[in-house]
Amino acid sequence: MKIGGRRYARVALVLALATSAIWTAGGGNAAQAAVTPVPFSSVVPAVAGSAPAAGVTYGISATTTIYTESTSTEATAIGGYLAAILRGSTGYPLPVTAATGSTPAAGISLLLSGAPSSVGDQGYQLDVTATSIVVRANQPAGLFAGVQTLRQLLPPAAESTTVQPGPWPVAGGRIVDSPRFGYRGAMLDVARHFFPVATVKRYIDEIALYKVNYLHLHLSDDQGWRIAVNSWPNLAVYGGSTAVGGGPGGYYTQDDYRQIVAYAASRYITIVPEIDMPGHTNAALASYAELNCDGVAPPLYTGTDVGFSSLCTSKELTYTFIDQVFGELAALTPGPYLHIGGDEAQSTQPADYAAFINRVQQIVAAHGKTVVGWHDVVNATPLPSTVAQFWGTTTRNSAVSAAAQRGTKVLMSPANRAYLDMKYNSRTTLGQNWAGVIDVKTAYGWDPGAYLSGVGESSVLGVEAPLWTETITSLADIEYMAFPRLPAIAELGWSPYSTHDLTAFKTRLGAQGPRWHVMGLNYYHSTQVTWPAGS
Repeated sequence: MKIGGRRYARVALVLALATSAIWTAGGGNAAQAAVTPVPFSSVVPAVAGSAPAAGVTYGISATTTIYTESTSTEATAIGGYLAAILRGSTGYPLPVTAATGSTPAAGISLLLSGAPSSVGDQGYQLDVTATSIVVRANQPAGLFAGVQTLRQLLPPAAESTTVQPGPWPVAGGRIVDSPRFGYRGAMLDVARHFFPVATVKRYIDEIALYKVNYLHLHLSDDQGWRIAVNSWPNLAVYGGSTAVGGGPGGYYTQDDYRQIVAYAASRYITIVPEIDMPGHTNAALASYAELNCDGVAPPLYTGTDVGFSSLCTSKELTYTFIDQVFGELAALTPGPYLHIGGDEAQSTQPADYAAFINRVQQIVAAHGKTVVGWHDVVNATPLPSTVAQFWGTTTRNSAVSAAAQRGTKVLMSPANRAYLDMKYNSRTTLGQNWAGVIDVKTAYGWDPGAYLSGVGESSVLGVEAPLWTETITSLADIEYMAFPRLPAIAELGWSPYSTHDLTAFKTRLGAQGPRWHVMGLNYYHSTQVTWPAGS
C-alpha cells in the first residue's frame, strides 16, 4: 500500500506502535481478535509434518529481537534478511544480535543447532510458543527455508514495503520440514527476450518464497547471446544485439552475471547457466563466420522456428570455442552445474551429434563442472555424473529410462506439465500451446517420482519449471505466467507426495493471493484456485 506516502507511513507507524503496546511477546486478546493467525495448513509448499498448538500465538512487537547463531555469518545474514522484510511493514526496529547460551531468548531465534538429523541440510524445525519463535537447522540453507515458512505464517501485510498497522501474530506449534527432492528449479529464458539484472533479481526473490533453490538461465539461442565472453567478444556485442521480433536485445557483462550469482546465493539459490549446442546456435554462428562449416556467417535471426542451426561438429575450432566459453563461464559460476542444451539438433546428423555431446561432456568435466543437458543427450553416452532434463510430452521414453537404469539422474520438466510458457487456456494472450494448455490442475496433477515409465524416484534429481520467452517481454509477463503455476511445481519438488491433494492445494494456493497482491505481483487469477474474497 503506497497511498498517502510519507504521511500515511507516519500515521501507520503510530498505529503499529500503539498496537504493539497491547500485543506483547506473550500475545494479547484485543490484537488477537483483530487478526487471525495464518494456520500451518496454509503454507506452500505443504510442510512435511506439523503439530499446531491450539490457543497459542506469538506476536511480533516493537520489542522483538532477532537472535542468530553466534558463530555463523550466514545465520547473521539470514537474520538481517528477515529483519529487512519485517521492518518495512511493521516499522519495528527488530535488532539482529548474536544468540547466547543454549536456551533461546524471548524473540525470534535462528539457530544452527538442535534440529533433528532427519531434516538434512535443507530442512528445518520451527517452534512457536507464546514467548518465542525458534528456527533450527543443520545448515544455513535450512534456516533460510524456515524463514520462508515463517514469512507465510505472518499476515500478508508483512510483505508490504510501507508501514502497516498490524498486529503480527504467528500461530503456535511445531513444524518439522524437509524437501522430497534436493533440486527444485525454475528456468528463465533470457535469450529469446533479454531481461535486465533487476528483473532477474526480482524473480529470484519471488521464487525463493516457495523454496526454489536453483535458477537455470538459458543464456544463448538462435535469437540472442546474453553473456559476455572475453575470448569471443562478438558473441555478446553482435550476437546479443537483437531478440525475437527484432527488439534491441542486450547482454550481461561478467560483472552483471557475478551480481546475479551473488544475489541468488544470498537467497540460497544456485545459478545454472546454459549455453545451448550444437543447435540453437544462430547467434553464435552469426557472430563468427569461422564457426560455420562453410565459413559464411548467417544473418542474425529474430523468428521463432527451431532446429535449423548447428555448430560445425567436424571443426577443431568448434571445440576450442566451447572450451574457452565454458572455461570463462565455469570460472564465474560457483555452482556445480553447466547446462549444455543439446535439444532440437535436427540439423546435426545423429552420429555427429553423439560424438559432439560426448566430447563436450569431457570439456565441461575438465573445468570441474557437472553436465546438465536436455534429455536428448541420452542419445550419446552420458557420463556417470551427467543429468538429463526430461522435457517430453509423453510418459514413456525408452532412451531416458534405459539411461536412468544405467545410473543417469533425471531432472523432471515435462513440457505439458511444467512449462510455464504454455497458455492457461485458449483465451490466454501470452504463451504458446504446442505442448497443450496448462492450468493449475494440470501443473499440480502429476508425481515426478512416478511419472516417466522406467524412471523411479531414486533416479529423479528433482523438478524444474522452465519459462521460455518467445512471447514474454516484461517482468509483468514473467509473473503472470509463473504465478500461480510455479508454486505448484515447487510443491511437487518439496512436499512429501502423501500431502498431495488438489482440493486442499487449491485453498492453500488461493491463500497466497492476498500476499501476492501486497507484493505487487502480477498473477493470473485462475478459476481453478479457491481465492479468498477480495484477492
